[in-house]
Amino acid sequence: MDFGFLKAAAATPLVKTANPELNAAEIIKCMEEADKEGAGLLVFPELCLTGYTCGDLFFQPFLYEKQMEALKRIVKASKKNRMLIAVGCYLRIENRMYNCAVMVQDGAIVGAVPKLFIPADGEHEEERWFAPGTEIAGARTEIRLLDETVPFGFLLFRDEERNICIGTEVCRDLWVPVNQGAQLSMAGAHIVCNLSANLEIAGKAAVRRDLIKQASASSLCAYVYANAGVGESTADVVFSGHSVIAESGAVLKESPRFLRSSNLIYADIDVEALRNRRAVTADFDHCANYYGDKDLYREVSLKKLPRAEEKNFTRHYSKLPFLPENPEERAEACRDVFSIQTAALAGRLERAHAKKAVIGISGGLDSTLALLVTAGAFRLMGRKTEDIVALTMPGFGTTDQTYNNALTIMRLLGTEVREIPIGEAVLQHFKDIGHDPEVKDAAYENAQARERTQILMDIANKEGGIVVGTGDLSEEALGWCTYNGDHMSMYAVNADVPKTQLQYIIRWVMAHRLSGEEADEKFSSDNALLKKTLQDILDTPISPELLPPDKDGKIAQKTENAVGPYILHDFFLFHTVRHQVGPGKLLFLASQAFAGDYEEEEIRKWLRLFYRRFFTQQFKRSCSPDGPKVNAVDLSPRGGWHVPSDADGSLWISDLDRDEN
Repeated sequence: MDFGFLKAAAATPLVKTANPELNAAEIIKCMEEADKEGAGLLVFPELCLTGYTCGDLFFQPFLYEKQMEALKRIVKASKKNRMLIAVGCYLRIENRMYNCAVMVQDGAIVGAVPKLFIPADGEHEEERWFAPGTEIAGARTEIRLLDETVPFGFLLFRDEERNICIGTEVCRDLWVPVNQGAQLSMAGAHIVCNLSANLEIAGKAAVRRDLIKQASASSLCAYVYANAGVGESTADVVFSGHSVIAESGAVLKESPRFLRSSNLIYADIDVEALRNRRAVTADFDHCANYYGDKDLYREVSLKKLPRAEEKNFTRHYSKLPFLPENPEERAEACRDVFSIQTAALAGRLERAHAKKAVIGISGGLDSTLALLVTAGAFRLMGRKTEDIVALTMPGFGTTDQTYNNALTIMRLLGTEVREIPIGEAVLQHFKDIGHDPEVKDAAYENAQARERTQILMDIANKEGGIVVGTGDLSEEALGWCTYNGDHMSMYAVNADVPKTQLQYIIRWVMAHRLSGEEADEKFSSDNALLKKTLQDILDTPISPELLPPDKDGKIAQKTENAVGPYILHDFFLFHTVRHQVGPGKLLFLASQAFAGDYEEEEIRKWLRLFYRRFFTQQFKRSCSPDGPKVNAVDLSPRGGWHVPSDADGSLWISDLDRDEN
């Protein structure tokens, strides 16, 4: 498996203060465990060979000698292991001592990096023992260490073959206004290691976590932060062993705190995704060119780092990448999207001097959310919802269930309700174009969609209003809409909302606007009935209802039977556009995320269809109406997805076929 992953580990060995011999043994155990798990990078805490809290014992030559013996054991134990190991120790250079990260690979020290900024505030007394690395990092490029000459100072560690670059900083270097990790990232590091001994006080863990998340987000990097644990002296302060691995603003793994044994956490870092994000984010390079100093850093070549192995792959991928997994964060995200949609539509209505909003309601998910948003926009503007012209336009496939649900939500929201059956008009159109209505083909289906769009557009002209579009991002991606039919509107409020997210936004309205502590009693004329109706809409199979119902009057035309599960397509869409993931890797990620739900062959089948439709239906997206951006993935031809309508997607599909064979 070579999809650009590197398994990283952050270790907190249970140290004994001032006992390098026992500490080395514990560190070596952690190294052996990480090796078995297939780690390519292992980061230990600051000064872990001696313990961070040795105080004036750091001045003892005896402790320093024992530390060097311990370091030698660790280097020897790393023989025949291509994992890069970052170990914290202090080094005597000339007449000063420096708090350093020593980098080890395959039985050799490949470099040493000093801590640049030494704290001397409050309980921190590091200046008493250690000199700031800023005094020496630029002046010395090499030092003698264990009878070898090793690179020293401002270093980057690069695996040329796998195109992975790793930078190293020590504890406080992250907490200063211009942090070293950002400089390392701008100089080329994809992963930043931080060897830390960051004490624990009330609330500190949240601050630390947020700082690491933000550092990884702003620098488009991964951050491996290893923190000292409870083995340190508790004379005045306590260390919790709180370690964090983050990537691009997301925490991949976080350790428990206050464990009384050695602990390792692992995460599979997607270096390829980091490279891709930087390639499409021009301001990263602009910032690096302006603020960075690439000439300051020297690169040290590494032996090829181990690939992440499928058997040891532990990274979790959400089935719903457009939504946070934490319930509270998910609710907040739904609130944000709904607020953006309502504010956007209100702005368009005001600037268009629209007297009315005209919207077609089918009783399905998309038009339901669009109507909720439209009602919200009118309340935001202080206007009556009677100025919303809501139309139900029953056709050949309309069922009693969707028809009644459409009428119910329109009435409950206080709109002007209109009903215009389209059957006779479409049959007349079939006569005009010479189409046999018994032939249930694309012309049969699309004529209905275009008839509905014509009605909406003409009523909007008559009423001095605009047509509010209902189609969503998932349908745009697959082209599952009728060109110049439901494909077209005057403002598309759902244009950037995928089907899976859309359902959760409706659930959020039910939980936070129609009930609960935040309920708005004036949201509708009967919130309880509206909530019940919305639940029925959520439970209804997704369908365009363009083909006749079955013999029992139920929906016969189910969209997901034709194009596949939307939960898969939204996953494919997110990773294709957001992270530029290729076919083989996308199949692997989906197989990991949906293990137990879908077999790999079924995922492959729907992924083929996704690529085929995603490429061939671009012409519909190239002339799509305006609509608000609400997610990181956007297919708007103006600010989101710029590709030609005739781009050839055959290589993407053939790559899946090669993988199958």
